[in-house]
Amino acid sequence: MWLSFALFGFQETTPHHRTHNSPMSLTPLTRHLTLGRTKNLVQHDNDRAKALRARARLVLNGDPIDEPAVIGEAIDNWGVIYTATVAIGNPPTNFNLEIDTGSSNTWVGAGTAFVATSTTQQTGQEVDVVYGSGRFFGNQVLDTLTIAPGLTIPAQSIGIAEQSHGFGLDGILGIGPINLTRGTLSPDHNLGIPTVTDNLFNQGSIDAHEIGISFEPTTQNSGVDGEITWGGTESSQYTGGITYTPITSTRPSSMFWGIDQSIRYGPYPILDTTAGIVDTGSTLLLLSTDAYAKYVSLTGAVEDQVTGLLKITSAQYAKLESMFFQIGDTSFEFTANAQLWPRFLNTTIGGDAHSLYLIVSTLDTHSGHGLDFTNGYTWMQRFYSVFDTANQRVGIATTPHTYAMTN
Repeated sequence: MWLSFALFGFQETTPHHRTHNSPMSLTPLTRHLTLGRTKNLVQHDNDRAKALRARARLVLNGDPIDEPAVIGEAIDNWGVIYTATVAIGNPPTNFNLEIDTGSSNTWVGAGTAFVATSTTQQTGQEVDVVYGSGRFFGNQVLDTLTIAPGLTIPAQSIGIAEQSHGFGLDGILGIGPINLTRGTLSPDHNLGIPTVTDNLFNQGSIDAHEIGISFEPTTQNSGVDGEITWGGTESSQYTGGITYTPITSTRPSSMFWGIDQSIRYGPYPILDTTAGIVDTGSTLLLLSTDAYAKYVSLTGAVEDQVTGLLKITSAQYAKLESMFFQIGDTSFEFTANAQLWPRFLNTTIGGDAHSLYLIVSTLDTHSGHGLDFTNGYTWMQRFYSVFDTANQRVGIATTPHTYAMTN
């Protein structure tokens, strides 16, 4: 079975023949722009990177998560969030959950309250997960979860939040690798919690143990501009072939959807081949401090004190070079326009309506730490991404929007 699922609603399709004009089978959802305070966008992504590294240390070494160091200052901003509607229980309750490739637990209750039904099974276990700017703690249950017409999991492990902070929605649908769930349960039997993708494949609901994700560049405050394909890839969402590259062997990126890539700005190398991640939960393109410094020097950009983003003049934009990401055997061009923060969202992040801001920022760590870049959703808006659990690889392809003059 092969189905496609819009991030803002369900959509059942015929393999490889769906187009944007096909009828939606469920009500689409609105993209969430929660950019309430200045500089939160950069701070959120940096705190998230710290949390991902801490999560990897916990799984790899058993190191306890240092909560204050991970969470940092209180933040009420989660950037630009893409959500999916899922139904849980019988009778079902609908929840709007953030799609997160950087975590693997699925949980609800931050907003809409969970209601136990005849399908709810208590496990007697507690669950606790720390994120970059939030945390949730609660009980683990098994329950019926529906993520699309025809895609129902009868006993999905779901966390029910008793306490949560830093979340403006109902919870998270975690679609990262299963190992990221280790250490989140108590008592912990050192076994991973099968993700929704794992269960869909294991029960035969999808033919391939993989998902494809596509985004379109942001052109309005809300709208349907993302899609997940469960168990395959959607050919209408990408152009040319898909370049597959193995999950990196470099820790901690190897714990996530981590890849090896190098980056140049125009003809100038700014980051040698190193490991990082492709991550829907991050908004920006984050680079190690050395690569970031080279980018700043080459572009002439300056950090804006209000938004925290890099800012350039119109004259500098006219000279802005494309960036090139070498992934496997393919060089992917990230155009000058793609490097711009959407100008119609400038005031949303506290910036000036007519200024030019860039989506490239820093991880605040030098390269060589095993997570030297994060290709966040603003990068993913220009490239189709495939997360292939069966073959332990990530696929990247160009899309009809790779060279769009959107920003």
